[in-house]
Amino acid sequence: METTQSGKTQPDLSKLDLGKLETALGTAPKTGLTGAEAEKRLAQYGPNEIAEKSTSPILKFLSYFWGPIPWMIEAAAILSGIVHHWSDFIIIMVLLLANAIVGFWEEFQAGNAIAALKAKLAPHARVKRGGAWSDMPARLLVPGDIVRLRLGDIVPADSRSLGPDAVEVDQAALTGESLPVSKGTGEVLYSGAILRQGETDALVYATGGDTFFGKTAALVQEAHTTSHFQKAVMKIGDYLIVIAIALVTLIFAVALFRGDAVMETLQFALVLTVAAIPVAMPAVLSVTMAVGARRLAARQAIVSRLAAIEELAGVDVLCSDKTGTLTQNKLTLGDPISVGGASQDDLVLDGALASRAEDQDTIDMAVIDGVKDKAALGAFSVTHYQPFDPVHKRTEATVTDKAGNAFKVTKGAVQVVLALSKNADAVKADVDKATEALAKRGYRALGVAKASGDGDWEFLGVLPLYDPPRPSSKDMIAQAEALGIDVKMITGDQLAIAKEIASQLGLGTDILDASQFGDTKAHETSKLDHDIETADGFAQVFPEHKFHIIDVLQKHGHIVGMTGDGVNDAPSLKKADCGIAVSGATDAARAAAAIVLLTPGLTVIVDAVKEARKIFQRMNSYAIYRIAETIRVLLFMTLSIIVFNFYPVTAIMIVLLALLNDGAILSIAYDNVKPSPKPEAWNMRRVLGVSTLLGLAGVAASFGMFYIGEEVLKLDREVVQTLMYLKLSVAGHLNIFVTRTRGPFWSIAPAKILLIAVFGTQALATIIAVSGLLMPAISWKLAGMVWGYAILWFLLNDRVKLLAYRIFDPDPNTKPVIDQRKTAMAAAA
Repeated sequence: METTQSGKTQPDLSKLDLGKLETALGTAPKTGLTGAEAEKRLAQYGPNEIAEKSTSPILKFLSYFWGPIPWMIEAAAILSGIVHHWSDFIIIMVLLLANAIVGFWEEFQAGNAIAALKAKLAPHARVKRGGAWSDMPARLLVPGDIVRLRLGDIVPADSRSLGPDAVEVDQAALTGESLPVSKGTGEVLYSGAILRQGETDALVYATGGDTFFGKTAALVQEAHTTSHFQKAVMKIGDYLIVIAIALVTLIFAVALFRGDAVMETLQFALVLTVAAIPVAMPAVLSVTMAVGARRLAARQAIVSRLAAIEELAGVDVLCSDKTGTLTQNKLTLGDPISVGGASQDDLVLDGALASRAEDQDTIDMAVIDGVKDKAALGAFSVTHYQPFDPVHKRTEATVTDKAGNAFKVTKGAVQVVLALSKNADAVKADVDKATEALAKRGYRALGVAKASGDGDWEFLGVLPLYDPPRPSSKDMIAQAEALGIDVKMITGDQLAIAKEIASQLGLGTDILDASQFGDTKAHETSKLDHDIETADGFAQVFPEHKFHIIDVLQKHGHIVGMTGDGVNDAPSLKKADCGIAVSGATDAARAAAAIVLLTPGLTVIVDAVKEARKIFQRMNSYAIYRIAETIRVLLFMTLSIIVFNFYPVTAIMIVLLALLNDGAILSIAYDNVKPSPKPEAWNMRRVLGVSTLLGLAGVAASFGMFYIGEEVLKLDREVVQTLMYLKLSVAGHLNIFVTRTRGPFWSIAPAKILLIAVFGTQALATIIAVSGLLMPAISWKLAGMVWGYAILWFLLNDRVKLLAYRIFDPDPNTKPVIDQRKTAMAAAA
């Protein structure tokens, strides 16, 4: 007995006799459930999904008040209250609340976007209801449903196999078994297991929380993976925090030495730390990634792991599957070649009998479509059918004609079928000659054999199949190569076919025969690695070869993208830096991939690469901007306090600076950028060098304004503070227009939303300064002078940026990105 999720006790359905199980569930394999009964059971058992642990929106909102950065802001507010600076206390709390609302809303929006994308990746199942098969979301399955499982499918719910043949299932993710296990009629197929061989109908007996493990969703989404680029950005954040704490500690120590009020000094130090720490960095990251994911989704590329967008920016090698990806996967049958005495029509007919139309397999459909007299197929009945699998590489059918005579037919890889046949020696020379001639023309050959009753197999002939390249593939490859990506074709076809297709696609004809990998001697390993790195493609590839190819390329410093569609591609898709499941991929391949394509071909990949590089550019601009701002504000504050014993801005001014800054900088996710013409690599020397020079220039500009206010205009110190606040705010925001381009600031027009965000926040900052809200007022004339001064320094800073790039990255095209990665790997070793 077992207890269900609803708390009811019932017999153990995993061990109940199949006949009794059908009775208990009120279903029959021939008809399945009725639609009405299925609806009733769906209401009774609930959806076939594992309920995700969700956080209450209220608790999520409150989390924005909990953590190191909120603690610092809250401590500053409490200290303001202790020293009776109630205006500071109120405004800090209001701004803290505003920051929490903005952060919560942005994360909520990003979460909705990701949830919508994940919904598109939800697994489907083929279900028999009312005697008819239909495709529906797996979450709608109920106990008693009859489902059909094929090679590469993920079992959608706990089921019992209805046979008649045994199937091989991979349930390593559920039970830890390293090898696939055989499951015969009546045996349990666990939800989340992957069908590795064969096909079967199955009776669902448990769904959702009542399944053995029911972790299909966990196979599709790895939500917490951190990419190379994210790690680099977070290192920058840590670096800024260390700088901030060091300088603020120095300010605090000097103030205490001079005998300043401890509480006020502590309040100021806390607020300054908050301003220096990149509070907006997580929000900028998540919003930029979510925007990119939505743009890719509009192009029919679904991102199941956001970090993959960043990885895609650095991909310099794309290993592309040939069939169905570079080619149309619309096979057409050529002129059959008969070698066993059978006519061409009989050869095609026997091949069609070894096919099954309902599986909608492209090879099967091409052979069936090649039968001239479709009525001839009706004269035969297939009593048993063994589908294709990667191990046996052939299909087989047991057929009975109208007279009751039984015979067997098989079709598959020529050499495999030839090895079965009794007449192999007599026909092998002709078959090899025909196969080689077909391969040179880009045709794929299928062998067909027939056996009467229990007699020996007789090889009948060869069926030539041609899968023409997609019209867009050649252009896509040219575009990818223009972006610095080396496209390598991977196929299980023969070497001659691979060379012919590669030639048609403009890939080159340096194709390696992967079947020779296993014969490599130890001392030849380095040569093989070099050959893999320089090859245009690979033929006669098995799954383990794909894994080896990717591993070699990664060890040589490449960021590798990999496309695939089959169950055997799953390990390679996981191994690659960016696994891409193409249109029509199996559930297992989609589960392993980071990006899933919903339209045929790879043209969308070029769009995805450009989008990823745009995102990289935006994040690179943000990183330079953020470091430069931290240096500019913190160093100016530190030197002012230590050298002049003057606090150039108040604590409340710093809070205003930080929050107006964070509000505007989110718009960088929508900025106009030009994608790099080569794969991106994180160049820390360039980022730190450029940002440091810009930061130091900003410090000089700030002291220039301080000198004008103090010595030239002879303003009161409190008015000078307002002047400095407006200067730091305006000049800081104008700096984003400097850092967002490598060339002159006018080389790429900024997005309208960025212009509105920056000038909108600075108009607000100007109004605050002129109206005297929370600070002494200044005149419009002084405000105009600050704007003019900031714009002059903005133009000068743009020249400083160009100089910095000439110093720290003089010619980005002289050293390929792969050389940079290899240098970095060697240094790390």
